[in-house]
Amino acid sequence: MALYSYKAVNSLGETEEGIKNAPDQQTLLNDLQDQGFIPIRVELAQDKTFLGIKLGRSTVSLSQKEVLLFTGELATLLDSGLPLDRSLRVLIQLTEDNDKLSTLIAQVLEKIKGGSSLADALESQAGVFSRFYLNMIRAGEMGGNLGDVLTRLAEYLERSQELKDTVATALIYPAILLVMSVASLLVMLTFVVPQFTEMFDNAGKALPVPTQVVVAIADFLQSYWWALLLIAVIVSSYMKAQLANPVTKKIWDARFLTMPLFGDILLHMETANLTRTMGTLLGNGVSILKALGIVRETAGNLVMVELLDDAEQELKRGRTMSDALADSNCFPRLAIQMIKMGEETGRLEEMLLRVATIYDKQLRTSISRMLALLEPALIITLGLMIAGIIVSILLAILSVNDLAF
Repeated sequence: MALYSYKAVNSLGETEEGIKNAPDQQTLLNDLQDQGFIPIRVELAQDKTFLGIKLGRSTVSLSQKEVLLFTGELATLLDSGLPLDRSLRVLIQLTEDNDKLSTLIAQVLEKIKGGSSLADALESQAGVFSRFYLNMIRAGEMGGNLGDVLTRLAEYLERSQELKDTVATALIYPAILLVMSVASLLVMLTFVVPQFTEMFDNAGKALPVPTQVVVAIADFLQSYWWALLLIAVIVSSYMKAQLANPVTKKIWDARFLTMPLFGDILLHMETANLTRTMGTLLGNGVSILKALGIVRETAGNLVMVELLDDAEQELKRGRTMSDALADSNCFPRLAIQMIKMGEETGRLEEMLLRVATIYDKQLRTSISRMLALLEPALIITLGLMIAGIIVSILLAILSVNDLAF
């Protein structure tokens, strides 16, 4: 895909200019003609400036935090009564210190000045905004409540980011502890133990079995440390290949969900994400079938993707979503019962958001439970290993002293 600039006359006889992605020039010409435009000029976009912002040939990429910043500030400006184009101009000034974000806003504003809707302008930024995000914006524009939709989107993105940050923050300490444990053992085996090896060799006496095991491990690490790195690279490459293949990834995803503690964390995280996305979409007027299709694309676990796909097919046959989800042994029973209650009372979107809140809390509980077990286990294991190395060395020293006397 390349970025082309074009100039064309619309059905009202007005001249429009814009930038659009297309596989080639002829395809863009055909698209413009199909939309009722009379193309005047189509060429590869050259670097130029728009409102003082440099526009390149390719779209920019934003992090989730930058998307959240854009959404929240645009919602605030629209709620204050500013029109969309002026709100975007203000945003460009507010994000001058962020070149990527200000560039994207300038590109979006240029598309809107050319007659595009906000959803279409955002969709032209390939790969930046998800299908869920774009459908929410489109529903807001159609319903005339774009400011409210952006506010809900900002809340959704903030909660999703908080969920990810919770998991990441909780895993930092165990990860550091694990790395330090492995590093301590390697230092003991590769630097400390070899200091005693020569003395043991000159003793002329068979070493105790624990000492022989420790010395053998130390010798192996000194001679074949590269083999460990090779094994790590092979295992990493194998897992990447397995997770890149949809068939094998689904098998691994199922295994991950059944793992003790870790499986609960994954299930609670997926449940919270899926129900929050579904509830947000339904609350903004998106049909349940279309919402299920969008939610399916946001799921990261292929077992959950298959579950949502089956639920969509069952809905087309006239069944309720709760009954369709109940056929699976994967989706939490509490969530199914709450969804069923929402269907019976006509408050499905509200109940889905409550499910998301409940499983957010359960996720934090599961993480706390895992850390409560993992941290002492790592500390005890490290202590036992280091104690074992020290005891084996002391046994050898005592045996050497016995030989001297």
